Amino acid sequence: MRKRLFAGMLTALCIIACMLTGCGDGEEEELPVIGEEITQPSLPPETQGTEETEGTQEPEPVTTITDRVVVDGKMQSYLTGEWKDEAVVKRRSMAVMMPNNKKALPQYGISRASIIYEAPVEGRMTRLMAFYEDYDDLDKIGPVRSSRDYFVYEAMAYDAIYCNWGLAVPYVKDLINSDRIDNISQAVMGIDKPYANAFDLINRPKRSDGSSYAQEYTGYLLVDGYEKGVEKLGYETEYRDSFVQAFTFAADGYPAAYDDHEDATMIYPGGTESNRGGYGDAKPYFEYHKEDGLYYRYQFGGKHIDEMNNEQLAVSNVIFKICHGEVRDNKDYLAFGVHGSGQAYVFTAGKVIKGTWTRTGDPNPEVNIFYDENGNEIIFNQGKTWICNIWDEYSEYIKYE
Repeated sequence: MRKRLFAGMLTALCIIACMLTGCGDGEEEELPVIGEEITQPSLPPETQGTEETEGTQEPEPVTTITDRVVVDGKMQSYLTGEWKDEAVVKRRSMAVMMPNNKKALPQYGISRASIIYEAPVEGRMTRLMAFYEDYDDLDKIGPVRSSRDYFVYEAMAYDAIYCNWGLAVPYVKDLINSDRIDNISQAVMGIDKPYANAFDLINRPKRSDGSSYAQEYTGYLLVDGYEKGVEKLGYETEYRDSFVQAFTFAADGYPAAYDDHEDATMIYPGGTESNRGGYGDAKPYFEYHKEDGLYYRYQFGGKHIDEMNNEQLAVSNVIFKICHGEVRDNKDYLAFGVHGSGQAYVFTAGKVIKGTWTRTGDPNPEVNIFYDENGNEIIFNQGKTWICNIWDEYSEYIKYE
């Protein structure tokens, strides 16, 4: 079982005290290999490299983040591994449904998401679910779109509070109204406990061609309304005891390089050929930039931009999660098997690590755990992660180079 929230805090604080004293004889020591067993938390950069003190024992190097500790009011995020305010790290994230068809773009605030899930929906276009933990200075997020059950199941794995405007009633109603998921939902048919004050229609500026947005792409989540809804509906605001951290991250100063793996600097979840896998509408791809270790997102023939700041979306890790897929009731509503296990491709540091994903437990499922071909858990680099759920029937079209 992976380590639970706040486990081992006392031990970790003792270790930090040792680390801050410094030690050693000045001789260069070989760095450990990513994946070795680690028993210490890492420190933020400003607390590392302190003056050596004679007579103390040098602590063991840290290669992965384990128990989180508070240092100068900050902790390392469970979603990104980065140092953030303690209150931000401890609180449950919001998982916001967002459209990704061209007529809805650009999205507002999406560059602030820590994790983004992408999966096809009916019409064979993709929809996004963005996880936010650091949103205090945002006024709104959107546009917001309707729910599909496989997105809800993925949100459950992170103990997130799920946000949506609409739903595919036959496949989502029973799940979203159950006690298995906390949700902030617009007041529409099929939602038993809505909180409409968390949403509003926004008058969006016209596109560059002078056309206006359809009303379905003008609905936004209001951050202050979201917080009031969480309070009114009585949801717990901090991660619950059942929460398991999302990924195992490399520690500060010990990036996961995977030098012995195949290069992959151009990544295409839907390939470059025409197919019905659901990624053919946007034709997304990611381009790796070695200088900053990030994968930059492109779609619809150009950069994927956040309307809020005009920044291109970029992440530290990209995952292709291959899932069993089906068409429901001959209506093109899709189903994805997001529990169990399957093939996976993890892209980080310009490399590809082939392996598998595993997710067990129901009705309280744990997170997806990703393993390499030798059965070792994959270590992720700190930063944001983009996860593409790919229908297994169309996984042959995946391309990277």
